Formats: sequence, structure tokens, C-alpha cells
Amino acid sequence: MSVVTKKIIPLNKWFKESKNLRPYLISGPCSAESEEQLVSTAKLLQEHTNINMLRAGIWKPRTRPNSFEGVGADALNWLKTASKAIDVPCCTEVANTKHVEACLKAGVDVLWLGARTVVSPFAVQEIADALKGIDIPIMVKNPVNPDFKLWVGAIERIQNSGVNKIAAIHRGFSWFDNTPYRNAPRWSMAIELKTIFPDLNIICDPSHIAGKRNLIHDISQKALDLEMDGLMIESHINPDEALSDASQQVTPQNLGQILDNLNVRDSGVNSLNQELKSLRAIIDEIDHEILRKIKDRMQIVEKIGAYKKKNKVTILQLERWKEILESRTNLSNSLSLNLDFTKKYLEVLHEESIRLQTQIMNMNE
Repeated sequence: MSVVTKKIIPLNKWFKESKNLRPYLISGPCSAESEEQLVSTAKLLQEHTNINMLRAGIWKPRTRPNSFEGVGADALNWLKTASKAIDVPCCTEVANTKHVEACLKAGVDVLWLGARTVVSPFAVQEIADALKGIDIPIMVKNPVNPDFKLWVGAIERIQNSGVNKIAAIHRGFSWFDNTPYRNAPRWSMAIELKTIFPDLNIICDPSHIAGKRNLIHDISQKALDLEMDGLMIESHINPDEALSDASQQVTPQNLGQILDNLNVRDSGVNSLNQELKSLRAIIDEIDHEILRKIKDRMQIVEKIGAYKKKNKVTILQLERWKEILESRTNLSNSLSLNLDFTKKYLEVLHEESIRLQTQIMNMNE
């Protein structure tokens, strides 16, 4: 399938508005629970923030059944009422063609494809087919898992349907390692997306990355420092009583405080400096991942040291060291890495492993 090369229209030209683009603020509750909840939240957001768009989940694709899965299409009218009350456009998530049809009928201004939908090219294509000939902005969240091609492919499918008002939403990725986040940011993937689609605005979703409201400020700051164009932050008039994702929602008043404490730096740098900054950000992300893996390795080394001490085994196992050298240098060669560099890295790692095990051996019981 060929990609439509029509230029993507930026967020600040989707609607007639005078508010600043950066950071473009999308906020509202995780789920629409009642008309009163939506309207009250919207009015407080208008009072305490410079909101550009109101969001709310109408259908909630939960991991397991028998949890709150949204009110459904009846809540679309609540969302429109709330958005009209504060005179901003509204948006919601769609996961199938029936959702698209219901939103278009209700007059929802913007649709987004969720992380669970983007993992399925079939689902994305069905939604793209339903959008042909319709002038409505579409936002595409990254897939649940860190599969970059799925994210790119979803955007391409929406482009091929004729839509050119497109933005991406970076909401983090499910990750097998322990992290302080609900979803690991993997910032490098969002940055790489910008290299594929230079005109594409990227909105960060700190709520889903964090999973906890106390992390939202720092994630938002990081997103702005990486030149992301806006923030989608979940806000509820009474977060602790929310029917879904209570721990990651903030009150409109708290959201105002978070935004006031953000440092929005000048993004007016030349393209060369911006490219360099983006590449360095990717290196930073890779370095952080390498260091986390080294930490994991050293924790295993400590367990090995404890086993050797208990069983009175010598620290240095020469055959094992030879095996490591051979297997890792073979891998290095297949990856076209410099062998001298690889050997130096392995030697430093081995020295630190011996130091740790020696320390454990000499510890008093």
C-alpha cells in the first residue's frame, strides 16, 4: 500500500482558535460517568487551565470483563454538552466502525485510536475505510507493545484514507522490566516517529505513562523538553471516586498547579540543532536502558557470589570466563561491533563482578 504524501495539517490549524499551540492541552476524565460529572469537570478545567480540547472515554476497553467499560453511546451527548459549555472541541476513543458512526452522528470533533486498537492492522484498516471522504481530525496512540512499525503503519493507513489532520499520542508501552511507571516511556520511539513524519504533532499522555498522579509533572516536563507539542492529562472532579484509572487522574485545580510549574522552553532552534538534540535524546534513552540492564546483571552476580560462598566455590571460574569471552565476541562480530571495544567492555564487567563476589565472600555471617 502506497503512502499518501499529502502534508499533515498541524493541531493549531484544525480549528479556529487563538490559543498557543505549545503545550496544546487535552484534558478531561478517563471515563464519562454522568453529564453532571463531565460538565462540572469541564467548567473547572476552563477556570484553572488553558484547555484546548475536552476528552472523555465513552467505551472503555478493559483488560478483564466485569469492570466498568464505559456508559456507551448515550454519553456522547454529555461530552458534546460539556464541550459546548466551555466552547472547546471534544474528542474520544474509537475502536471499531460502530464507534466511528456513533461519534460522527453525535458531532464529536476529534477521534483517537487507542493503544489496543493500533496493535491490529485489521481494526485500523476498518476504521480508516470508515473515514474515507470524512474531514475529521484523527489522533493515533502508540500500540500497547513497543512495535514501532505498528505505530507508523496505523498513521499511514489513516493517511491513505484521505485524512490529513493527524496527530500522534505517546502513552508509553507495556514493558517486562520493573519501572516506576505504569507504561515505560521509551522516549526514543516517539522521537523516531518525528523523523518519519516531520509535520506530525506529538501529544504526550503522562497519565497513562505514569499510572500515578504524583509522576505526572515530571513526565510532562520531560515531554516538553523533548519538543513534544502538547499534553493529554486525565482530570476528574473527584479522582479518588473515579470509576476507572482513579490513581492517575488529577483534579482540575491540581492540573492547573502542574501546568504552572512546567518550564516551557523556547523551541525555536534551527533544524540542525534540533536533529542533533533528537539523536542525543535517543542515545540518552538507550544509555538508561543499558544501565538498568547492568544493574539487573549485577543483582544476579550477587546471588552467584552468595551461592559460591555457601558452597565454598572459588570466585574465578576460568572455563566460564573463556565461554563468556568466546560467545560474546562471536555475537559482537555478527553485530559488526569493534572486537577490541567488546573485549574491554567484558573485562571491565568481569572485574566488577569479581569485586562484588569478593565483597560477598569476605562478609561476616
